[in-house]
Amino acid sequence: MTSKLREFEVPIDDSIDTSPSLIQDTSRHETFTTEDGYCHTYRRFFDPDKMKNRKPQAKIITIHGIQSHGGWYLRSSQYLAKKEFEIIFLDRRGSGLNSKQRGDTPSFRRLLDDLAFLVRMEAQDGVPIFLQTISWGGKLGTGFCYRHPNLLQGLIMLCPGIFAKVSPPFRQRLRIALSRLLKPSRLFPVPLSQASLFTGNRAAQQWISEDQLSIREATARFLSNSVLLDIYLKRAQKKVNIPVLLLLAGKDQIVDNKEVRTYCQEFPNNATEVIEYPESEHTLEFEPTNHPYLNDIQNWIERQLVHRAAARS
Repeated sequence: MTSKLREFEVPIDDSIDTSPSLIQDTSRHETFTTEDGYCHTYRRFFDPDKMKNRKPQAKIITIHGIQSHGGWYLRSSQYLAKKEFEIIFLDRRGSGLNSKQRGDTPSFRRLLDDLAFLVRMEAQDGVPIFLQTISWGGKLGTGFCYRHPNLLQGLIMLCPGIFAKVSPPFRQRLRIALSRLLKPSRLFPVPLSQASLFTGNRAAQQWISEDQLSIREATARFLSNSVLLDIYLKRAQKKVNIPVLLLLAGKDQIVDNKEVRTYCQEFPNNATEVIEYPESEHTLEFEPTNHPYLNDIQNWIERQLVHRAAARS
């Protein structure tokens, strides 16, 4: 595993709006239906001028965190689309554009299978696929490599919530466990009530607080499955055999970076690159516009594509 710190100049005015409030959603909304009958809506970002009669360099299928959704990440998705990538951003069932059974899931395995359905669908044209995961979505990304191996060219994890600094209070955890048995659809607060946990940017904090599509409550079934997924990840750790780019924020108030580093060191891929941004907070999307993380993602994917072409020649 290689590791480096990435410094960059922070603008003095942290009120600069890097939230989606000023960004038009240029994506195309599409749907697919899984075998259990759930209809999923997702966003597809691509540059029609650059991609006319051409295939993209790669497809980047992206999954968000426990509270967020694809609408939080318009800026990064549009940036990468301009670099000749196609971005397929899936809102997890019960989140964002997918309002049916809001805040719920039948099981964590169902979430992994939803993702696999989309990956297999997008793989039919032969374009290499990378999975990009954000925050809690990092748990799905790691579990995906175990349950559905050999489908991806690489895994990108942005501040993955594999080990979190925040969790429900003890008594609430007991109520969640009891409700999982007696009333699994009962809703409980997601333990991320303060927008300041995500970012120090005041304009973005206000946008998060007012966002109507954010998940602020989840069912006992969902929250219990999040714990079961944690257990599953102990086995999944030994099955990550693809290249991994791990991006960490030095001032993250949600993720335990030390524990995440230790966990990822055990990946058997011998190809995990770690970049930490010392002055950044959890949601890199809301960092200053000169932040290098998108350029780092682009460069890393392009290096993987070069390695892939060399291995096939």
